[in-house]
Amino acid sequence: MLRPTPFDLATGTLLGVAPPPRRPVPVVVPDPLAALDAAVLAGLSRPPCVVSFSGGLDSSLILAVAVRAARREGLPDPVPVTWRFTGAPRADESDWQERVIGALGIGGSWEILRADDDLDLVGPVARRLLHRHGVVHPVNLHLHLPIAELASGGSLLTGAGGDQILAGWRRPPAASLRDRLWWLRHAARTRQGPAAMFPWLRRSVAREAHRALRAEQRAEPRELRHRVAWHTRRRDLRMTCSALAALAAEHQATAIQPLLDKGFLAALAMLAGDRRNIGRDRLLAEIVRGALPAEVTAPRRKARFLEVFFRTPTREFVRSWDGSGVDPRLVDPDGLRRLWSHWPIPGGTASLVQQLWLAANPAGAAGRPERSDIDVEVKS
Repeated sequence: MLRPTPFDLATGTLLGVAPPPRRPVPVVVPDPLAALDAAVLAGLSRPPCVVSFSGGLDSSLILAVAVRAARREGLPDPVPVTWRFTGAPRADESDWQERVIGALGIGGSWEILRADDDLDLVGPVARRLLHRHGVVHPVNLHLHLPIAELASGGSLLTGAGGDQILAGWRRPPAASLRDRLWWLRHAARTRQGPAAMFPWLRRSVAREAHRALRAEQRAEPRELRHRVAWHTRRRDLRMTCSALAALAAEHQATAIQPLLDKGFLAALAMLAGDRRNIGRDRLLAEIVRGALPAEVTAPRRKARFLEVFFRTPTREFVRSWDGSGVDPRLVDPDGLRRLWSHWPIPGGTASLVQQLWLAANPAGAAGRPERSDIDVEVKS
């Protein structure tokens, strides 16, 4: 498993792009949807084929393609697994989950996991992962631990890469007033200076992190074919895929990311490679071309998950933190304590929360690893 560096953990960013291959291998496939079909078949042929299904566009697309392929080939239906959260209204996608599951006619195999504080950054599920592997990227990887356990001996399909491949950072102009206001606020945040964006870091480190982040954001290509190739070389995405693969392998399962399949990416480049600033909704419509139920690709609000991961265990830990354990060359302990004296804390410090919690609670110090009694509901 690829691991973040101390700089990654301190700054809460994962930057860097590998150089392009010297001799890229050409991949020719009929069209993007056919390529996705081929990618999910590898998972369907190794049941149970579990799909991490949030109800968002990416996971809905993967699930729909897998259901269609399974029924065509006479294979067992994929098993959608969904998290639902209490006290996190901005992460609620239950309406779209029900619509997609109903349109696909797959409710009988749908498993719903319910969480309160279970998925907190240092809650019971995260603690199992931290004690086994240390701090990894992404910080919310533990969300997939119970899903990987359900996929034991089979395969795990996720929508990893969708945000980068189908959307990227350079978004098209927002269509609605609400979206325009959101993007104005987002742009204002990204224009913040080093001290405002990274107030918990030493000044020189904040400047370095800010400069590197802004440079990488500006370097994202505009044309889709180049954007796709660039994102697949980024450390962020590569480390995410490495972590998912390792997590699945621990349970004798294979992790598959169909949206990062080479055949799909090649077909996508052939379909719309010369486009600039094409929106995810339009791109998905061109990929699917009416072959899947309308509920799968219908535009929807993007869920926000900070309320899922920043909950009581994190709040209690940061309030009790005594200032020890950080690398003082990177982090200003006094500045971090001031930030953590107010709630909610900055999302960019999530890795530090896990790193410092683990330093204070090493594996084996409290006996048997903690487990979470997660409520599992099987829809019928």
